[in-house]
This record gives sequence, structure tokens and C-alpha cells, in this order.
Amino acid sequence: MDSLTYIQLLRRNRSFRRLWWGQVISELGNWFNFIAGLGLVRFISHGDPEVTTIMLLARLVPFTLFAPLAGAFVDRWSRRVVMIVGDLARVAVAFGFLLVQRPEDLWIAYLCTALLSFFGSFFEAAKNAAVPNITGERDLLAGNALMFSSRFLLMSFGAALGGLTAANVGYRAAFIVNAISFLGSAFSVWLIPERETKQLALEKDLRATALTKASYWSDIREGWSYISSHAPVAAILFTNVLWATGGGASNLIADRLGGIVFAGQRGISGDSAVAALYFGAGLGLFIGMMIARRVGSYFELVGRTSGFIGWSLLIQGFIFAGVGMMPNLWLACLLFFLGRILLGAEFAVQETLLMRLVPDKLRGRVSTTDRATEMLVWSFSTAIAGWSLRMIAPRTLTVIAGLLSASSGLAWLVLFATGKVRLPRKWKSRESEERSNPEPLGF
Repeated sequence: MDSLTYIQLLRRNRSFRRLWWGQVISELGNWFNFIAGLGLVRFISHGDPEVTTIMLLARLVPFTLFAPLAGAFVDRWSRRVVMIVGDLARVAVAFGFLLVQRPEDLWIAYLCTALLSFFGSFFEAAKNAAVPNITGERDLLAGNALMFSSRFLLMSFGAALGGLTAANVGYRAAFIVNAISFLGSAFSVWLIPERETKQLALEKDLRATALTKASYWSDIREGWSYISSHAPVAAILFTNVLWATGGGASNLIADRLGGIVFAGQRGISGDSAVAALYFGAGLGLFIGMMIARRVGSYFELVGRTSGFIGWSLLIQGFIFAGVGMMPNLWLACLLFFLGRILLGAEFAVQETLLMRLVPDKLRGRVSTTDRATEMLVWSFSTAIAGWSLRMIAPRTLTVIAGLLSASSGLAWLVLFATGKVRLPRKWKSRESEERSNPEPLGF
């Protein structure tokens, strides 16, 4: 049966449309907060890179620590309720940024950022685990691509609008927009029927599990055991971790290149330059995600999914390294844009592969373990990058980070070329079936 196009999926699947709208609203506000938060602490600290590094770590570390727990939690309890409570809690936290006015108040910015990350880890775990049930197997790639592409489109416009708002209206307005966006997201998720966020046959088992299992720790260990015994799943997690050794510095690099290196070129402010870099990266990720359905279907058709993932990661890393060699902001934005097109398409295909490989009862734990380990390395990468700026220039850091992220593609290609990792027969059978019955590749 043919997969629905993006427009058909939004029109025909009401629950997916509501979940998608919730993400659109909250992500737009999130990027207002992110750009305004970085700009606020940069302004208050007079551009101290250590303050920016702490702010980024406050965003990363809580997700890293609590994502495995969140994954086990949403595999037991109502994913819909978890998303709603997570959104409502973030409304209150977002208003906390309004209290930051002096250097002595920076701890409030760190705390609010950490709390947003904490509640966000539960929301993301519930959403990612629910998507395959809402879309169904047939439309999973289209659903994933649409969810992530819209997220990164909002990264572009949210960052741009957040930068303009911060520069022309002030930081307070951006934080208020962020708080209101979480209310809109909670309402949209509330409209989704509970029964559509989990497999019905599994729901009774999960209720029994919640009553009989001694702790969430046993759930987490079950997820780890599954990962270690399934080579393709372990390879995906390993590759994401390796990518994060360099890619994890990307937020700090954007802040330093835009806020320091390119600030003042042709009269552009630091906040606007940072927003421009995020706009280019986000737009590239959006386009990459939008073409992922066509690209992913083609490489499944010819049986080259693993090759596409590896080569995309390798090439995007080289492009990322090239950003550090660009003489002006606009060329840097262009390379960010091109590299992120590749990364966006690769990510959608890889994420869909992971969701198809993992059973629903373990999906929350495996997906959050993936994100948590990646974020752990991302956090270390950010910390080391911030420390290294005492000795090297932001441009040099960008080149090093790009080459490190490219190593993930090389490692993936080696694993499959040497036969250390192979896709299971079920996946190969799926590719053979699609070669015999190809589906339309249009949007």
C-alpha cells in the first residue's frame, strides 16, 4: 500500500495533525527562548564564553541525566498525560527568565534552562514513542520527516524572529512568547485520544508491568540489554555518539562566530548574526527532512540505506569544517545551510530505521537512551570546546569539530563494509518487497 504524502498525512490523520501542531507552536517559542537566553547572558556577562558554556550545559545535562528515566516512564504510563503535564510545567518555568536582570541573577537563567530541559526530556520521550502508533508503519517515514522538518523550519524562523525580537523589542517579549507557546501545545495534545498513543494490545501489559515491577531501573536495564544484543541498533547509537564529539560544539560555535567573529560586519548585531547562522542551519535541516521521504524511499528501493547514512555523515562533516574558513557571515550561513540539508535527510532516514527496528514496548527506553548518550557526549563536547576557546580561535574550533563529526560517517561505513553490522532479514525483505512494488516518490 502506498505511503501518504505529507499533505495527505496532515489532512487524513487528525491525531498526527494535532501532535504536529503542538510541536509547531512550542518549538517556535522554544527558539525565541534559546536565542533570547543566549543573548541575555552574553549581554549581562559582557561576552564571557564561560557563561555561554554554562548556559548550554544547563540545557544539555538535565536531558542527558533524565532521558533514560523518561523513556522508562512513558513506556509505563500515559504518553498523552506526560506531554500535557510537561507543557504546563514549562509555562511556569519560562516566566522565570523575566527575573534575570543583573550578573547576580545568572543562576536563575541557568536554573530555568535546566528545568526546561528536564521537563522537555519527558515530553520528547512521550512524543517520539507515540509517533509510530499514531502514524502506523506505512506512514512512519513521512511522519518522522514531517515532525523533524517542521521542527527545523521553526528553528530557522524562530531563531530569526527571536533575534529580531531581542534586538528591537527586548528579551522579555521573547520569554513571554515562549510561555504562551507551551499553553498552546498542551491544548493541542489534549485533543488527541489516549488510545492512539500506544498499541492497544500492549496497554494492558504495561499497566500490569507498572504494578509488578520493582523499579524503573529494571526497565532501563531491559532497554540497555536490548541495545547491546542488537547490532544495528547499537551501531546507530554509537554513530550518533561519535557525531556528537564534534557536532556537540555547534551551538557554542554559532554563538561565538555570530556573536563575536561576525558581529559588526556591515553593521549587523551579534544577536542578529547568531540568528542568521541558526536560520541557515535550520532551513537546511528543514529541506533535508522534507526530501527525506523521497530520498529514503529511493535508497530503500535500491537497498542502499546504510550507504546513504554513512556517506551523508561523512560529507556533512567536511562541509561543517569549511564553515570555519569562510571570510564572512553570509558564506558561513551558506555552508551551514548545505551541510544541514545532508544531515537532515540522513537523520530522518536513520531515525525511521531505529523506530522500525525497535518494538513498541521498548521504543521509549531505546530512543531516550539514544538521545541521552548523544547528549552526554554533546555536553562534554560543549564543555571542552568552551575551555579550548582560551587557547584557539572560534574558526579553528569549527574546523576541528567538523572533522570529528565526519568521523561518524567513516565509522558507520567501515562497520557495514566489514560485515560487523548488517540489517536484519526482516528489513532486507522489506527492501526486496519495495523493489518489486515501488511506491510513488512524490511529496
